[in-house]
This record gives sequence, structure tokens and C-alpha cells, in this order.
Amino acid sequence: MLVYPFNTNKANNKKLIFILIYKQQYSNRMKKITTIAFILSVFICNAQDTTKVIPSVEKSVFGIQTGWLGIYGYNESRLSNTIALRSEIGFDGGFWGGSFYPKTGFIAAPILTVEPRVYYNLKKRISKSKRIDGNSGNFVSLKTSFHPDWFVISNYKDVSVVSDISIIPSWGIRRHIGKHFNYEVGAGLGYRYYFAKSAGYLQNESDVAFDLRLRIGYTF
Repeated sequence: MLVYPFNTNKANNKKLIFILIYKQQYSNRMKKITTIAFILSVFICNAQDTTKVIPSVEKSVFGIQTGWLGIYGYNESRLSNTIALRSEIGFDGGFWGGSFYPKTGFIAAPILTVEPRVYYNLKKRISKSKRIDGNSGNFVSLKTSFHPDWFVISNYKDVSVVSDISIIPSWGIRRHIGKHFNYEVGAGLGYRYYFAKSAGYLQNESDVAFDLRLRIGYTF
């Protein structure tokens, strides 16, 4: 604290009193400004921290993927910060051959898929400065697929498929490479039901369904 001694000169005393009052007012203003600046800085930091700790999947992602013997177009739409609904349409393919056939055959049949996904490690990836754009992360899902008996593409005539539906709980990872390319790896085990009667068989059938996923793709 600064102390200004008084003297017998009244003019000087008035000046000293004025200076003391001015300094006190100036000090009060500076305290208010400092307090306001501190509150604003805390608010801004909290807002930034909130953004960091609540990562989210993309609002909507469109792309194409290929893997094994199929090609697929898909969309993933955000349902919440960690849940996306994936809808997919594409073709599953297959080959057959051997000495009983005049030539090696191939077939491609349409497939429709709906798959809710939970991307469960987005926050962890952000904390390690890893990418989550394009829904890059680990996920668990319930993959429901339907093969309709609409048409097939084949080098043999009079070839058809038996319609089936499968429900497969799955686990997988999705990662982006560069700006547009991505890959997915995953696996699952579930249930498949064949509508065999519609194809002329005596009864419908069911079986265990496997999902082994290894795909590369392009995001638009």
C-alpha cells in the first residue's frame, strides 16, 4: 500500500486526496474488468471441453464398398451421438464349378440390409487424437439382411436363388484412409431363415448364419 503523508499545505493535501480517490476508483475498475475476463475465459474453456468430450457420428454418410464377391451402396444416418442407422443395397456373388459342369458358373443376387450400429469408442479415439470423421471407430451392430428372389445375374440360364432373411449380431471396426477411402473388418454369428416353399421345396428351412466382413470402400 502506498501512503501519501499530509502536510500543512491545503492545496497539496487536496491534490493528494484527489489522487488517492482516483487510484481507488481505478483499482476498483481493474478488479471488475479482471473478474469479468476470468469468468469469460472459464466459460469459453468449458464450452471447448464440452465439445471435446461429446464426439458424434456423422449426420449422414454415403459411399460404396466392395468385398469378397459383392458390391454395395450404403448410407449411415445419425440417430444419436454414438448410434447410426446403416441402410444398404447391393449384390452378393458366388461361383461354382467342377467336372460335373460344362463351365465355371457365377451368380450375383440383390441384397437389402438394415443395420443399427453403436460406435462405442469415439470419445477414446478423440482423447488419443485419432480420427472419427466418416464414422471411423469400433462398433457393435444388429445386421438384418434380405435376399429377394427378384432376379439374378449369371452366365447360366434358368438360375434362381431361394429368398432368405438373416439377423446377425456383429462386431467390427471402420477406418478411413485419406479423405475418401475406408475399410471395414468385422464378424458375427446369427440366424438365417429360408423361404424355401416359395421356390417349390416342401418346407422352409433355417440355419446358422455367419458374417465375415472384409471390405474396402469410397465415401462421397
